[in-house]
Amino acid sequence: MKKTVFKTVSQKTLAYSLAFTLAACPLASAGHVLAAPAAASADSVEAAQAHAQAQVAYRINARLDEKNMRIQGSETVTYRNTSKDALRKIVFHTFADANRSKATQTSMFEQNNEEIRKENPQKKPEDFLGGIYIRSAAANGQPLVFSNSNQALTVELKQELKPGEAVTVEIGFEVKIPFGMQRLSYYKDIVNGAHWFPVMSVYDENKHEWDNKPYSKTFETDYYDSSDFEVHINVPEAYQVLMPGTITTQADPKEPGRKVVTAVADNTREHVFFASPNYKVESVTRDGLTIEYYYFDNMPDKKKIVDEYIDTAFKAIQFFSEKYGKYPYSEFRIAESYVEGVAVEFARVIQMGQIRPNSDPAHDTTFVHEIAHQWFHALIGNDSEKESFLDEGFADFSMVYFAEKQGDKLNGFKSIQIDDWSYLDKPIASNNTEAGDEANPVFYKKGRQAIYQLYRMVGEDKFDAFMQEYFKRYAHKNATISGLLHTIQDTLGEEARKEMDKALHDPQFALKPEYRLSEAEEAAYWREQFKTSYRSSLSQIPNLPAETMSRIMDKALQGEPLTIVMGDQAGSKAKKQQQTILAQLEGTLGIMGIPCEVISDRQTLKKKLKKELGTSNIIAIGSAKTNGLIQALKPGIMQKSKAIGFDWKSRMNQTASSGAYVIKHPYNQNRLLLHFFWNGDALSDNAVEPFAEQMLKALNFSTDFYQYYVLNKTGHVATDRKIANPIAKLFGE
Repeated sequence: MKKTVFKTVSQKTLAYSLAFTLAACPLASAGHVLAAPAAASADSVEAAQAHAQAQVAYRINARLDEKNMRIQGSETVTYRNTSKDALRKIVFHTFADANRSKATQTSMFEQNNEEIRKENPQKKPEDFLGGIYIRSAAANGQPLVFSNSNQALTVELKQELKPGEAVTVEIGFEVKIPFGMQRLSYYKDIVNGAHWFPVMSVYDENKHEWDNKPYSKTFETDYYDSSDFEVHINVPEAYQVLMPGTITTQADPKEPGRKVVTAVADNTREHVFFASPNYKVESVTRDGLTIEYYYFDNMPDKKKIVDEYIDTAFKAIQFFSEKYGKYPYSEFRIAESYVEGVAVEFARVIQMGQIRPNSDPAHDTTFVHEIAHQWFHALIGNDSEKESFLDEGFADFSMVYFAEKQGDKLNGFKSIQIDDWSYLDKPIASNNTEAGDEANPVFYKKGRQAIYQLYRMVGEDKFDAFMQEYFKRYAHKNATISGLLHTIQDTLGEEARKEMDKALHDPQFALKPEYRLSEAEEAAYWREQFKTSYRSSLSQIPNLPAETMSRIMDKALQGEPLTIVMGDQAGSKAKKQQQTILAQLEGTLGIMGIPCEVISDRQTLKKKLKKELGTSNIIAIGSAKTNGLIQALKPGIMQKSKAIGFDWKSRMNQTASSGAYVIKHPYNQNRLLLHFFWNGDALSDNAVEPFAEQMLKALNFSTDFYQYYVLNKTGHVATDRKIANPIAKLFGE
């Protein structure tokens, strides 16, 4: 899972964070075909062999009631006791019950759902909730005692299940799908189907207990044994359904207009589905692997971008297959959805957000991160409640490893070398509760640094050999940090194991200085990152007007000259305020590596007004009456301001107001003039800080595109003209 987390610019820290998942009987009596009997078929020779000894095998029949957004289903689960304990009960996760209340729903989709609530005021709070209702549990036709509580279904067996023995249990259930955005949810024309059926828990024979934890509210709790699945879903005929495995479809002979979609997926970590009547499917097969992208045909030339994503997927899967171990399945599927800021991995399937006109498949790091999860989650499993580093850290390192070898220097190893998380006193080996809301820096960022440090210590060849052994030991099994360290010791030696052990458990772990970037390398890296971020942000809106405040930063990053002109006839108080604001601005420019000239006296201004300033982008600061540049260009400024709907004369005479506007340079149509102004002698004392904050916000690539704004006497925006930046909501304060 990858959550895109950004921070807006703060005038205090000048920091950017770039970045830039009814019982069977009532169903039968309803007269609807759920599934035609089908013989389970293995995906490969290896899967066929594993299938014969599968610890867990599911056969699931379900019907999607798309009008009421419910799923009626039944499942037959065969469980083989591979522990040394005799078991008197078996336990299933019922994670759909996380949707019974807002208090238990995962928080990572809260921002999405707040937007959805605003868009759908007719929806009631209970519409955003759901859950799973267990109708029956039986074995050999005999009912079993069961209880479903706190997202765990416990089924009491008639007789104890001895080591090596298997039991088959039939469970009837009904699911209410919540509206909005969750792992299990419906919104617009799509159903996201994760956690929709009872799934076997993992039994710990060392602790003699079942894993019955509820799903994490703050992060992920995905811990399953690889299993065999045969899933049949009855849906309207118009629906496209994607699931992992081999998919077949047949019409429902008893109910015209409906069909049964069947998926057979052996030796698979988990099973999900996505369904929509508006999905188009692009499918490409190369060297025995088929990659399918299920997408909405809602913009021109989208298929071209989809094809580019598929091409990137083939490259990533080939890379990880060579570096770690072969992807063992014959298919891989991608689901486009309406989720924003979050992408989610599942076995053999990943969920992505909306493709946009400026999407860049070749450099979409989140996309590659989710593909890497096919190795670190789907194939090599782990308890993601206790040791999330094992999937997120390795997936994020792998994302960077791939970028590095593709020649992507910004998203390659430099993105690891430049990070400094030494201030964060939480060990990488933390569990989800200990990491709290800092899962991203703990598991992803510090985690990938620890892996990179190991990579640098031993060299690429030895590192790859270690990874191949790790894959060999734990593919289709569940790994632990202890098991990882043992593999390091066996393949790389005691010293490497000790270093990795220390890195994972030391709260103050920091990448060794010899593996970090030099000061000069850091400066060059950040300039290129900002250059890319501004260009990507501004390309979100086709035909975005030239008069956009953040565009002046982009132009400077592209190498165009930038001059800052201060009010040269301001009073002493205003001059101090100008210097405070200038310091904030220069600090931000410095971080981005943008050079600028500052002019603060009338004589220099007169000398450079026609020539140098005629070819430069300009930021003017101060009152229109005390800034010589504004006075000199006043007629042209008044004329150019009309293009953005800014009544310059009226605004400059508005008492106790301040703000900013951006226009085309009166002397040069290819340059911009941005004026941060206030009326009167000076700003009020309590307005200086909010004035500077709004200034940096308007220049930031992560906020809306401002053409002008006017602040009241307390420094709050009273009126503005801006264009919504689609990525702005992905950034948090």
